[in-house]
Amino acid sequence: MKKTILFPGQGSQYVGMGKELYDHSEIARSIMDKASEMMDGKLLPIMFEGPKETLTQTKWTQPAIFVHSYALWKAHELKADALAGHSLGEITALTASGAIEFETALQIVITRANGMQKAGENSVGTMSAVVGLTDEQVLEICEQASISTGEIVIAANFNSPGQVVISGTPLAVEKATEMAKNLNCRLVKPLEVSGAFHSPLMEPAGIELKAVIDQTTFTDAKIPVYCNISAKAETMGNVLAENLLKQLTGPVRWTQTLNQMHADGIQFYTEVGPGKTLQGLCKRTLEGIEISGIES
Repeated sequence: MKKTILFPGQGSQYVGMGKELYDHSEIARSIMDKASEMMDGKLLPIMFEGPKETLTQTKWTQPAIFVHSYALWKAHELKADALAGHSLGEITALTASGAIEFETALQIVITRANGMQKAGENSVGTMSAVVGLTDEQVLEICEQASISTGEIVIAANFNSPGQVVISGTPLAVEKATEMAKNLNCRLVKPLEVSGAFHSPLMEPAGIELKAVIDQTTFTDAKIPVYCNISAKAETMGNVLAENLLKQLTGPVRWTQTLNQMHADGIQFYTEVGPGKTLQGLCKRTLEGIEISGIES
């Protein structure tokens, strides 16, 4: 039976994350100390002690989740037939696959996180989860809302059947929300984010991310990585680099990724990192599989 490891993205953080792992694993402690050193000694205190308001800032959240997840991967000496990560988690998957080295990957994460936070501050955007409509309905709503307002809203995260996150300007997201309610969706829930992630409003962050990716050598992955933007397994280094850049302003096709994994014969799904978000998405998307998680 084939196994996959799934790495979480932003939103799974919590104060105290990684502390137990740090205390009990020499390998993890070495990785986490190195990461904190690269961030002026500030990362681990924020992860372990907070405050929550600081940890939830994108520039800290993303490095914290990446470091925690990768340290878990190394500490548990995990084996897998395939890897995938949700949004930020894709960088963790690329690192675990051997396509990029840890320190290089962390620098990419730092650049991405800082760029996304700045883009959110300079161009106000928001995101909302739409529950109870089909992917096609949400895509149509976003298209019509964009035309109606003359602003941007797109389907940004296809998380599971009936759960799609939309992203864009406040006016366009509000219009899309109104249209979704008119179609009797079960719920529209605004998300606590600092910007319109996975939308064209992140293009300024894309310029900075492209610069650091262009300076990075991506080798061919030793373990196939299912990419967010294509929902397909890839191993070629240049393709992995290109897809990583594309997903910053494009959608996370997580439902499609899980369905493709299942079609490819993967039966065991393990989430490695803080929280249990991806385990929940697996349960809502696939049947007849085994799901587990490792977060300490």
